[in-house]
Amino acid sequence: MSIAEKIHTILEKSSWIRKMFEEGAQLKTEYGAENVFDFSLGNPNLQPPARFKEVLIDVAKASEPGYHAYMPNTGYPSVRKAVAEFLSKEQGVAIAADDVIMTCGAAGALNVILKAILNPGDEVITPAPYFVEYGFYVDNHGGTLKTVPSKSDFTLDLEIIKAAITPKTKAVLINSPNNPSGQVYSEESLTQLGALLQDEGRRLKRTIYLISDEPYRKIAFDGVEVPSLFPLYSETMIVTSYSKDLSIPGERIGFLAVNPEATYRNDLLAGMTLANRILGYVNAPALMQRAIGSLQGVSVDPGFYQAKRDLLCDGLSTCGYEFIMPKGAFYLFPRSPIADDVAFVRALQEELILTVPGSGFGSPGFFRIAFCVDDNTITKAMPGFNRVLKRFQA
Repeated sequence: MSIAEKIHTILEKSSWIRKMFEEGAQLKTEYGAENVFDFSLGNPNLQPPARFKEVLIDVAKASEPGYHAYMPNTGYPSVRKAVAEFLSKEQGVAIAADDVIMTCGAAGALNVILKAILNPGDEVITPAPYFVEYGFYVDNHGGTLKTVPSKSDFTLDLEIIKAAITPKTKAVLINSPNNPSGQVYSEESLTQLGALLQDEGRRLKRTIYLISDEPYRKIAFDGVEVPSLFPLYSETMIVTSYSKDLSIPGERIGFLAVNPEATYRNDLLAGMTLANRILGYVNAPALMQRAIGSLQGVSVDPGFYQAKRDLLCDGLSTCGYEFIMPKGAFYLFPRSPIADDVAFVRALQEELILTVPGSGFGSPGFFRIAFCVDDNTITKAMPGFNRVLKRFQA
């Protein structure tokens, strides 16, 4: 075999998200893009805020010596300072520039953290449904992803999380607003989670980290506020990207932040700085760092996605679908009318509707709809959604 057996196995299983996206491209070629209703990929259809383009033009015009040279692996000090100042207000905790490392998106940040903290065989617990790439990221660094079910409304089940903790547990990884459910974990549940990890860490004489993946933090609906974690538990790390709140997923820019009260703060930051380099990222893109430094607090209007959520949910509710109304992000995670969510997604595909089976997120019996699409895509797909549901209800 010309490639590693592990990679060959992953290729055979593939990622459902990418798989449906690629099949969608083929259907668009065959039937015309306007006749295919693609809800497979969380690719923002909203243009970046006008301020982003203005800043980017200014950054690109600059020509002083060394403007495109290497900088510290952690990122430009001035950018980290700007991020830390904004994050301090958001978290309600004094965060210094040294607590922040600029990264190649949230995915880069997660890999940097996991590289720095995991020993072979360490376990990372995550509640399902979860972003499918988490398994790959943990495996990259010799760990094991241990998934636990959430409650029926996709909120945290603390008793199940507690039962999953073992002497090998190194971290709990959460994602709120959640992809794919759109659920936002409450401050009460996160406070209880922090207390749980504190107690279990003492019992096991082992630090258990809480890693919060927050690329959808600024996309919350109906006045819902996403809780700040740093005041709730000291052994916390935050990762995020600007992919969704600035609609720039292709630019691969984000950061990680370590709670300034973390017991091993200095070791963590030193290890993550090294990991950023030896994983091959070296540093986050220079132009995007410079742009981000001037864009703290700027984001897309979440009302844009809330309107799409309401349009989609009204239509699917009328058809008879069952779902939990998402509080954030831009995904809906309805229950499949049959146990085999893969078969149901295939049936939708016959109507040229592309969604992703819940099995790909560790939650069989559901399917994900990414509603970051044109309104016409939502309205024109509704008859097909209705026909497929009625077929299985007959």
